[in-house]
Amino acid sequence: MNLGIRGRTALVTGASRGIGKAVAYSLAQEGAKVIAVARSPELLSELASQVHAEGGQLIALPKDLSRGEDLEQLLRELDPLGPIELFFGNLGGPPLGEAHSLGPGDFRQAAELILYPMIRLAQGLLPSMRTQGYGRILFLTSIAVKEPLERMALSNSLRAALTGYAKTLAREVASWGITVNMLGPGFTQTERVQEVFRDRANREGRPLGEIVAEQARQIPLGRLAQPEEIAAVATFLLSEQASYLTGQTILVDGGMSHGLL
Repeated sequence: MNLGIRGRTALVTGASRGIGKAVAYSLAQEGAKVIAVARSPELLSELASQVHAEGGQLIALPKDLSRGEDLEQLLRELDPLGPIELFFGNLGGPPLGEAHSLGPGDFRQAAELILYPMIRLAQGLLPSMRTQGYGRILFLTSIAVKEPLERMALSNSLRAALTGYAKTLAREVASWGITVNMLGPGFTQTERVQEVFRDRANREGRPLGEIVAEQARQIPLGRLAQPEEIAAVATFLLSEQASYLTGQTILVDGGMSHGLL
């Protein structure tokens, strides 16, 4: 299938590891010029070297998007790189914690980490997409937007807020040729998920391997996802072939939650 990605310019945030890294690599393999953003210059440099060695295009822009000045600087640096047609919005998860123990400051910090930067970037990219009459926006959320996860009150709340924003935006920009969707991965082999499992193992006094195996048994496919499997779906959703899909959360979770939101 020709995905219609070759030659397009894609912005991928949170691109230094996990799902973000896998999406940046997948888009580069499909022939996109990828602009990869994350906090770690070293990890971005490693990704760029890998992509370039395979004949792909990737520009590394180290930025901490929870910092307003970095966010605005990124938007300025994007201008001379040409119009951004594909945007994969992904940022790290906030600290673990229970809803009853978290204060307003905790939620404010979480919003500055995973909500406000996504909204600001979308707003910054939309004018150019509208001029072109084409754009793909895809936000990474979580299966938590369908069913909240234990001790992830901040992520549960802010991912749901981003989903509400994105679904509203999707209706507003559909006539401009822009789609806006969300991708909700299930339990995936990433550092973030390992952190969640370690937290549970420590609280319950059980081996980490036992926790992972127990979770895998609750997934119909019987295992955790690999980041590349999530990236494959993301790549399709960012492609020309996904032209009639907008305002949706696609859950990629091995059958754990059964369906779409």
